[in-house]
Amino acid sequence: MKNLILVFLILVLSNNLYSQTVDEILEQEALTNSSAVTGTFNGTRIMNGHSIETRQKGVLEFLIQHRFGRINSGSYELYGLDQSNIRFGLEYALTNDFAIALGRSSFEKTYDSYVKYRLLKQKTGDKSVPISITLFASAAEKTLKDYLPGEKPSFSDRLAFTGQVLFARKFNPHFSLQITPTLIHYNTVPSSIDPKDIFAVEIGTKVKLSKHISIDGEYYYSVNSFESINTKNSMALGIDIETGGHVFQLIFTNSRSMIEKGFISETTGDFFKGDIHFGFNISRDFYLIKAKGEEKIY
Repeated sequence: MKNLILVFLILVLSNNLYSQTVDEILEQEALTNSSAVTGTFNGTRIMNGHSIETRQKGVLEFLIQHRFGRINSGSYELYGLDQSNIRFGLEYALTNDFAIALGRSSFEKTYDSYVKYRLLKQKTGDKSVPISITLFASAAEKTLKDYLPGEKPSFSDRLAFTGQVLFARKFNPHFSLQITPTLIHYNTVPSSIDPKDIFAVEIGTKVKLSKHISIDGEYYYSVNSFESINTKNSMALGIDIETGGHVFQLIFTNSRSMIEKGFISETTGDFFKGDIHFGFNISRDFYLIKAKGEEKIY
């Protein structure tokens, strides 16, 4: 916990190196087409899951995600604060529309990587486009040693893959909506009765309250699920706080995992019975390539 606090302080203090508001960052990211709608979401995450947003070419995003234990675990566990899971991630924008990333989660000691491509941008004007579309694909490797001696799974057995198509629309400066069909494939499942392919659909929203604060929410409905595990649909509610170069998200969710295959298809907590994990996301952008300015239209 001390190390986590130290990392947080370093990120906040580093704001003096290159400080911009989220609106200014999004303004620069819309340079390729001045009629593009910007600021559909504040960052690359809604809560647990991805948003349609991608960063500007040359931007390296450092993301810290943290989830404590269940709030209803009682005072002995300090209402979940004695337990924690953390993920560190690095995402680099090769172009304004294409990014690659690597991450490591303490939950199940998982490594993940993904690619993200902004296929279509919402636009205003004579040649308007009503929605934005982003493609997402990831692979995750579970390295937790929870197997019996002599039964070590192969590298392939430890892999799971996720594919998503993210559709979003910014209806006005205060409200955005995203819908995300999702397919998750497991090379190995917990039981022979479990499906290797999980289908789910996400609904995510952003309601902007002020220049720097918004309320976000997301819900993943699983069409099918593991039959050997009493899984629940993933749900998250939280607050986005833009602090000049950072996006700080306070999150309440029934999911412990912070990667797609975990929170979409392996969540076991019931949000409405108090199985809620408090947590946060902190993102920091580092500009490895400077951008040229151009007028923002929307």
